Amino acid sequence: MQIKIFEVGPFQQNTYLIYGVNRKVVIIDAGFSSDLEFATFTSYLHQHKLSVEAILLTHAHVDHILGLDRLLTFVDVPVYLHQEDRFLWENFEHQAKMFGFNSITPTCTLHDLKDKNTLEVAGFTIDTLYTPGHSPDHCSFYIKNEGMLLSGDVLFRESIGRTDLYKGDFDTLKISVIEKLFTLPRETKVYPGHGPSTSIGHEIEHNPFI
Repeated sequence: MQIKIFEVGPFQQNTYLIYGVNRKVVIIDAGFSSDLEFATFTSYLHQHKLSVEAILLTHAHVDHILGLDRLLTFVDVPVYLHQEDRFLWENFEHQAKMFGFNSITPTCTLHDLKDKNTLEVAGFTIDTLYTPGHSPDHCSFYIKNEGMLLSGDVLFRESIGRTDLYKGDFDTLKISVIEKLFTLPRETKVYPGHGPSTSIGHEIEHNPFI
C-alpha cells in the first residue's frame, strides 16, 4: 500500500490518498483551498496513473471538506460520511464564511457510514469506527491488513482534537479514544487530520490528555 499526504489549507489539514498495486485510490477528507494545491493533487494522480474510487470523510468541519466541491468536478465517485447529526454538513456555507471562505455546499449524495461497518473499496477492507467528541459525526478509519488508522481530528501525536466546537465534548472524546482506538494493536500506525503520524502504542504511553 502507498499513502500520499497533502498538507493543505490555512489549517494545515492532512488530506490522504491511499492506493495499492491496482492503482485504485481512496481519498480521506478533502481540504484543498487553492488552485495550486488542487493542481498538485491532480498532477500526482496523472503522474502515477491512479483512479479515484471513493472519498471518505472523517467529519464535516470546514477544513476537512473545503476542497470537496472542487474535487467532485474532477471525479464522480461515492462520498461517505457518518449519518449521525448532519448539522455541520448542512451548515457548511456558514462554517466557511466564519473563516473567510466563500464556498458552497458540495453537490453530492452522501453514503451513510455506521459504527463498525466494513467497506470494501479500491481493494481495501476499511473498518468504520464511530469516534465522536470532536464533532458529532466523527469517524476514524482502520485498515487492519495494513496496520493503519486514519484518526481524523480525534487523536493527534501526543494530543487530541479540540472539544469547544459544536457538540464537542471532552469526556465523549476520551471514551472514543480509549474504547475504539486504544484497543487496536499497539503497533498500529496512526495518521491524524493534522500534524505528524504516530502509533497507538506511543499514544497509550505518552498522550497527556488520555
